[in-house]
Amino acid sequence: METRDFDVVVVGGGLVGCSLACALAPLGLSVGLVDAGGGPPPLAADPRKLALAAASLNALSRLGVLARLATPPTPIERLLVSREGDFGVLEVAARDAGREAFGGVVLAGDLGAALQAAVAARPGVVAVRGTASPGGAVTDGWRTLDIRPVAGDPAAAAERWRARLVVAADGTASPLRAAAGIGVDTHDYGQTLIVTSVRMGGAVPGMAYERLTSTGPCALLPMAGGRHGALMGVASDDAAAVMALDDRAFAEAFQRRAGWRAGAVREVGARSAWPLRRVVAAALVAERLVLVGNAAQTIHPIGAQGFNLGLRDALSLVDVLAEARAGGTADAGDTAVLAAYVERRRVDRDETLAFSDGLARATASESPLHRVGRSLGFVAMNLDAGLRAGFVAGAMGFRGRVPTLARDVA
Repeated sequence: METRDFDVVVVGGGLVGCSLACALAPLGLSVGLVDAGGGPPPLAADPRKLALAAASLNALSRLGVLARLATPPTPIERLLVSREGDFGVLEVAARDAGREAFGGVVLAGDLGAALQAAVAARPGVVAVRGTASPGGAVTDGWRTLDIRPVAGDPAAAAERWRARLVVAADGTASPLRAAAGIGVDTHDYGQTLIVTSVRMGGAVPGMAYERLTSTGPCALLPMAGGRHGALMGVASDDAAAVMALDDRAFAEAFQRRAGWRAGAVREVGARSAWPLRRVVAAALVAERLVLVGNAAQTIHPIGAQGFNLGLRDALSLVDVLAEARAGGTADAGDTAVLAAYVERRRVDRDETLAFSDGLARATASESPLHRVGRSLGFVAMNLDAGLRAGFVAGAMGFRGRVPTLARDVA
């Protein structure tokens, strides 16, 4: 079996893993990327609608990914947030924060295709589709992986890859995380997110709508061509019945949940269903191993923080590795590098986890006390510019120590 040596091997060819490979390439590191899912590339078929925060757009633009999108991101210029049955709404405009937009909306499949093209164009990145399994204990400063490609070539040989640092970007179930003995804290929200696209009769251009309910968010994200990405949380026990509705019945159900602020539902697209669970790793690192993205934390989609948080994981690791090399540390898996990564992610990760989980649980409650508290919260946010500024900064991804590639040019 042939052995290859790398500074960094990224296991997981999803959105975060591909973003990391793109960002690592300019550092002069030898980088390997394994799509641990195997089979045909799954990214281009991903039906999700992603709200990319301003910080994420900054980074993806600098990585040359946005220029490869089939359709540019649709700007989110205004946000309108309400809670079913509660008093008051929160409406904020990007121009009030001195910005053109809070972020932009893309199809996950389009972003995945753009990222794969960007990876293919990066010299120095060796990318394969296949499986990666631990090849034994860490020895002599190397973590070993057994790679079995499934690129369609029946003669493709298995290889052994050794890396100074392995990055687990292999998803919520993360085999690498489990193999390293890192436990997880799991919470099932009892909700399923139905994802589709719709046409609305009275939506304000550039406005994103989020209506919070006891079974999850009901959101409308502006998209190209006058359509909206539509997301509706339902009780998991009801998900199969909702998915089985014909388009007319589903449109009526969505209208009841979303309300009429964006007008009437005119048209409904294909639907997909995603169970909602919180899975948070007990540690971000092990010996010569780092967790990023969903392998590190899978969170509730309320507030659209998931991919944006995972991307900041990847970009923060790039910063830490760049600083280590500038300081004379060539070993990407050095214990000081791993410790720096954990500290770099502490504030952003902790605050985002608390925001996402706290908001998901608080807005699901139907207790009169929570209703009053939520309504007073809307009033306070509308009256206090400081509270709004903190909310807006978090929504745009500017929380904690912002990664270099994600920062504004100014």
